[in-house]
Amino acid sequence: MYVVDTDPTGRTAGQYARATVRRLRMRTLVTLGVLAVATALLGRTFGLHDKAFLASEVALLASMFVISRYVMPLVARRDRGATGEEQVGGLLDPMADMGWRVIHDASLGRGNVDHILIGPPGIFTIETKSHPGPVRVARVHGGTLSQAQAQRRAIERVTGIEAEPLIVFSRAWVDRPLSRRKGVRVVPARMLVRYLGKLQATLSPQEIERAHTRVAQALLEYHAHGRPAPGRWHRVRSRRPVAMRGRGGR
Repeated sequence: MYVVDTDPTGRTAGQYARATVRRLRMRTLVTLGVLAVATALLGRTFGLHDKAFLASEVALLASMFVISRYVMPLVARRDRGATGEEQVGGLLDPMADMGWRVIHDASLGRGNVDHILIGPPGIFTIETKSHPGPVRVARVHGGTLSQAQAQRRAIERVTGIEAEPLIVFSRAWVDRPLSRRKGVRVVPARMLVRYLGKLQATLSPQEIERAHTRVAQALLEYHAHGRPAPGRWHRVRSRRPVAMRGRGGR
């Protein structure tokens, strides 16, 4: 559960993922430290040939094996994921100077939404993936697509405006960039800003601010109570972004 933020729309890209990495690393170090100290104390108290000392040594070695085999790869994946979110966030943040509202690391009960964009072409949810690829759009995992769609629906209920879900690969080569699978557009990070910049405007500045305010209110309610208040949900109206030069329908 999040700690309540004064401004939940002001979180930095990858904030939750980076905090998770730090927490996992700290727990790993503490676990190894406690076992090492316990082993040393037992050896000093009972001798190096005592059964308790030998058992603690076995426990320490087993813990080191588990950590190296399972925990460290998990930490590495989480660290790579946090780096990917930070990279994509770095691409999106300058868009705030062009009339966009950029929200990072948001949660409305449908998993953590890495990035929410609200701008003249509409509303977008972004799920960032950081593995190196290559990625074939036809083989993107169904669970990933379902997660992106769930995030889209959550934002649409809050804002009342139809959104477009994006999966952005921060490092991978994508075989059919900007194409859709099951309603989710797959975008390599290098093409993200250019794609967004070619979309036609559908929202006025007032509508952008109203949608941003609704998202901020919903985030505050979720952080405080564990769910957005049902009364804040709005009927969704279609404002699907339209790409210039026919690229939006790929």
